[in-house]
Amino acid sequence: QVQVVESGGGLVQPGGSLRLSCAASGLPLDAYTIEWFRQAPGKKREGVSCISSVDDYTYYADSVKGRFTLSRDNAKRTVYLQMNSLKSEDTAVYYCATRDDPDCSDSEEDYPYWGQGTRVTVAS
Repeated sequence: QVQVVESGGGLVQPGGSLRLSCAASGLPLDAYTIEWFRQAPGKKREGVSCISSVDDYTYYADSVKGRFTLSRDNAKRTVYLQMNSLKSEDTAVYYCATRDDPDCSDSEEDYPYWGQGTRVTVAS
């Protein structure tokens, strides 16, 4: 049975940092493409960042480019989303989604495996 688990969310002040983690059991996460999505209150879920299973190509939405960094630790089969210079508009539930395809996609329907989400609140 596949299980995807996110962790690392919490409350942080504007300008602060958080590191989210995504781990999975039941599938070789190091060989899968992983995308982080987020859903802010009252808004649609949106793709934030993706790391491909091929050459670890990474993609960032314009809203987070230069502030967020996505990395993969294959030994731990974990993907990390380092979030720096956080803003109030980054407040959302963050979801890790994964699929056995080398291409990144911002379409939720393309990802069969999802975590339960971790809440990030940026407030003073």
